[in-house]
Amino acid sequence: MTSPLDLLARGEISVKGRMPASSNATLLVEVSLAGVSTLAIYKPQRGERALWDFRPGLFVREIAAYRLSEALGWDLVPLTVPRAGPYGDGSLQLFVHADFGQHYFTLREDPGHERRLRQLCLFDVVANNADRKGGHCLLGPDGVIRAVDNGLCFHAEPKLRTVIWDFAGQAIARALLDDLARLLDTGLPDDLAALLDEDEREALIVRARTLLRRRRFPADPSGTRYPWPLV
Repeated sequence: MTSPLDLLARGEISVKGRMPASSNATLLVEVSLAGVSTLAIYKPQRGERALWDFRPGLFVREIAAYRLSEALGWDLVPLTVPRAGPYGDGSLQLFVHADFGQHYFTLREDPGHERRLRQLCLFDVVANNADRKGGHCLLGPDGVIRAVDNGLCFHAEPKLRTVIWDFAGQAIARALLDDLARLLDTGLPDDLAALLDEDEREALIVRARTLLRRRRFPADPSGTRYPWPLV
């Protein structure tokens, strides 16, 4: 049986088109292998706009975000792998067949999503996500929220910009703290550590240790740490 990992890692890639409103090249592709196919999102480095504060290769951070999510056991980021595609090296992420009428600001109105959104909030603090827009929170057909567009993560300097400030100052659930503690106890997995510079790895560990010590979600007294646009 062909698994999603087999498909993304070895399948033939056919570009279907560009995703709307994407600042970098974000391509919808079909990936086929052994008679099985799936949709995926392909982000080639060649399609990235140069940024002053992030080095080229944002696709690597997309992969790192997936590996951090897996290391924590949170299944927040869809399966994401490195691939050489039609436009060169990039990331390939399993497409989420989401309800695209939903986003963070609608999802937070349903109490049933609160636990997942708290988990995502904590993930973004650990990953130092500099661009968590509301539209990056996707509700899949399984009813589970997943986080996409994670390319602006893991900077060594404080860069947190997010729409998720609803939990500011509130206590972090013990189960989430336990997951963070386990990550620190075991150390960053090799496949994650290899994608980050030494100062980025050290900063990630410091952020996790700070959260474990304070046991509360951070707040933004300035009110300025929001991305734009919000959705």
